[in-house]
Amino acid sequence: MKYAPLISIVTPSFNQACFIEEALESVRLQNNEHCEHLVIDGMSTDGTVDLLQNRVKNKDDWNMFWISERDSGQSEALNKGFRRAQGEIIGWLNSDDRYRAGCFEHIVKAFEDNPEVDVFYGDYLMVDEMGEVLEIRREIEFSAFVLLYHRILYIPTAATFFRRRVFEEGNWLNEKLQYAMDLEFFIRLLKRGYRFKHIPQLLADFRMQPNSKTCSSPDRQRLEHRQVVFSTVPFLCRLRSPRSRTLMLTLLQSIAAVRRYSEKMLRGYYWEQGV
Repeated sequence: MKYAPLISIVTPSFNQACFIEEALESVRLQNNEHCEHLVIDGMSTDGTVDLLQNRVKNKDDWNMFWISERDSGQSEALNKGFRRAQGEIIGWLNSDDRYRAGCFEHIVKAFEDNPEVDVFYGDYLMVDEMGEVLEIRREIEFSAFVLLYHRILYIPTAATFFRRRVFEEGNWLNEKLQYAMDLEFFIRLLKRGYRFKHIPQLLADFRMQPNSKTCSSPDRQRLEHRQVVFSTVPFLCRLRSPRSRTLMLTLLQSIAAVRRYSEKMLRGYYWEQGV
């Protein structure tokens, strides 16, 4: 029999009862027996805990583990899950997002074919609150320059998977960050020599909904993003004048944007109509 690696999915949760069942179902419907789903809830008060209890009681999720206890936010919840995860492949799925059919098959193949790669990320669909497709998001091949300097993080966490050694070697999210912890984490992994690779497959649905951080706190997200870049990029750190740092970052962001968007245009991503 062909060896099947264990996949661990970590889902941080807080008051997302109207969406989390879709996230749970998207993992269950992968029909992968070699999978565990770890839901780390921050003491939700909207019925999430009852939902989780009922799924376990009814054996809807035989491979699901969950806890509900106080935490300092999403970063701490994710770290709890990453520390408990037993899989060789570890995914990060927020409670309002969901995987697409066949996601795990693509991921397992990518890990098997590229043993030197530590972090894989794929393409995704942007969906609205009701789950209706808004846009197809195809991404570019990995670029350290774009990661560092683009005004947004182009690696989608919902479609990102890590090799176990990333966490075995002591890499965790910065729990002081609440909006750009994924960016800071990826930059830190890059600096430590971990390898990234893009998978040209639609792996997940990223939901745009009013209570998400992306929709509810865009200004805070942008501010923390800039703070992370200023604190992690040595070249910018050496510029003493705040004005000089801001002007240089603006220039670099423009170059990164041109690089990303031109690659997407050359690949025909902006003209794709169907899924």
